[in-house]
Amino acid sequence: MIGAVVAARGALVAVRRTGPPPGLIAFQYNPDEMTRRVQARSAAAGNASTVARDETLRLAGAPVETISLAVEFEAADAVATTSGPGAALGVYPQLSALETMLYPASSTVLANAALAAAGTIELLPAAAPLVLFVWGAGRVLPVRLDGFSITEQAYDAALTPVRARAELELRVLSYNDLPADDPGHHLFLAHQVAKEALAVAGTAASAAAALPRGLW
Repeated sequence: MIGAVVAARGALVAVRRTGPPPGLIAFQYNPDEMTRRVQARSAAAGNASTVARDETLRLAGAPVETISLAVEFEAADAVATTSGPGAALGVYPQLSALETMLYPASSTVLANAALAAAGTIELLPAAAPLVLFVWGAGRVLPVRLDGFSITEQAYDAALTPVRARAELELRVLSYNDLPADDPGHHLFLAHQVAKEALAVAGTAASAAAALPRGLW
């Protein structure tokens, strides 16, 4: 499923361990830009005056990375050319797919309510789906959807939204955040290995361009 979208479109893919099948939101229009914030996960975090000198440059793991981007959904063309029940849905399906990534599965809610009514003392919070941020074949990252804002921009005669903009806040999940048996753990590690290979290639190219011939 991921391979079908990486060629041309970015996407979010939600994979639940239980409950509904995987959800896919392929971006109708790829955003022109996104903001990535990368912060070191330093072993010396805390009060700098109490940190031993040999701990200053140590890393506790992969950096903490957040991604912000805005995606747009447009249903006006589909509404104008489609007949039947689907024509009246506007962009509700895309917005619903996005929003339900932050909901526990309804089956889990009902099951927990039944357990609570039966006298179960402790219930585990529902697990969120594993969300993959797909941005081309070279970037498939496990992320946590921290939140988003939705601006509904146009409606049809029945007040169904036909155009909307969603501003997403994603937190990249590394091997520091996921157990070793989670698929996201290995996806992130593969992403880091690929990044290291690109860094080596970039360093070699920079050295070749900057140093006189014969010094490299």
